[in-house]
Order: sequence, then C-alpha cells, then structure tokens
Amino acid sequence: MNRTGYRPALLAVLLLGTPGAAYASDDAFELWLNPSVDFALDRDNTIELETAQRFRSAGDGRSDTYFARLWLHHKIADNATLSGAFEQRENDGGLDEVRTMQQISTSHGYLRTRLRLEQRWVEDQSRMGLRLRPRLGVKVPFDGAGKLAFKADTELFITLRSSRVGPADDSGLTGVRSQLGLSYAASDKLELSLTYLRQQDIRDNAPDRVGHAPLIGIAYSF
Repeated sequence: MNRTGYRPALLAVLLLGTPGAAYASDDAFELWLNPSVDFALDRDNTIELETAQRFRSAGDGRSDTYFARLWLHHKIADNATLSGAFEQRENDGGLDEVRTMQQISTSHGYLRTRLRLEQRWVEDQSRMGLRLRPRLGVKVPFDGAGKLAFKADTELFITLRSSRVGPADDSGLTGVRSQLGLSYAASDKLELSLTYLRQQDIRDNAPDRVGHAPLIGIAYSF
C-alpha cells in the first residue's frame, strides 16, 4: 500500500479533534502513565491488566486519578477484536467509580477504529450512567519491520444517560480526547509509547476544561 494513502484519514482525525477557537477553556498541564500486562490464553483469547496514573495540577479542581482495569479480549476476525472489562477507579479527593465496558476494535490498513460502551457507577450519584465512546485513528509504521510507528486518534465521549438527575444532568457530547505520538516495539514482548494527549471536557455555562498531557505507555506480554 502506498504510504500516502493514510493522509486523508489522518487529516480527518486531526480536524475532528481540533477545538473551535470561539470557545473559552480552562487549560492545565497533566502527566498520564499507562502500564499494562497481558497473558495469551490461546490463539484467540487474551487477558489484560491495564492500569493508569493521571497526575494533575493542584488547586485547579481536577483530581489525580488511578484505575485498574481487567480485560478479556476475543479475536473474532483477523482485523477485529471484541472485548469486555471491569474497572475500579479512584479519584484522589473526588468521587470514586466502578465501570464495566464492552468494545469492538478493528484495523483496516493504516486505519484504526474502536467503539466502546461504558456503564458507570459513581460514588454518591443516584443511578448508573451510560456512555458511548467512538474512536477513529491511524497507525503508520516508519520501517519495514513495523517496530517504530506514528499514531494519532480522536475519541468522542457521548453521555447517553447521566449518573446525575436534574439540573446537573450532563448528557450529550461531554468530551473530546485527541492523541498524537509514537510507539516502539522494543521486543516481541515489550512495547513503549510516548504521546501528546489533549482531553477536553465540555461544560454548559462554564469554560471547557482542557488537559494537556504527555502519555507514557508501557505494554508487556507474557
């Protein structure tokens, strides 16, 4: 495949994640870490333990976040994987949360897609929240072996059912996450990644909250 073939898809991803200049925002610096390990059960099934540590600026209303997420991945085709997960999330000084999620991930040449459905139980909230997260991206290798690759994606956060009832209900498009960076397969078992991440939380009657973070990923396979 000609490597210029990814350019229209990449342009679409970047434009989708570009915020409108007319909207005010409350910006802050963050640091995100994303270590994970996975274990192959057989040719089509894998268990993954994914963790995250998200450190945010003190005093700006954002809590540091830590989560552990247990995934079961099932390969349903050469280019498609169906997954389910259970997550425990701790928000330092905020409301803790339990999530379950289901997703399907696909690859089409350089193009990557993911569709995730989340069920959210937030501490002290009145009901289960429901959120849809579609993501579109590209991954383009720099060498024939595919060890070093460029990647970019944009993800929408669409709240179908808020965990809060009444005036605080925040349904609809509530966030946009964009990533741009590199991944490197250091060995058959270890992959490292470094990404610039922009997380925009969309709010009514208030400036959007925007976090800018380097995201460091470490993925190890047993």
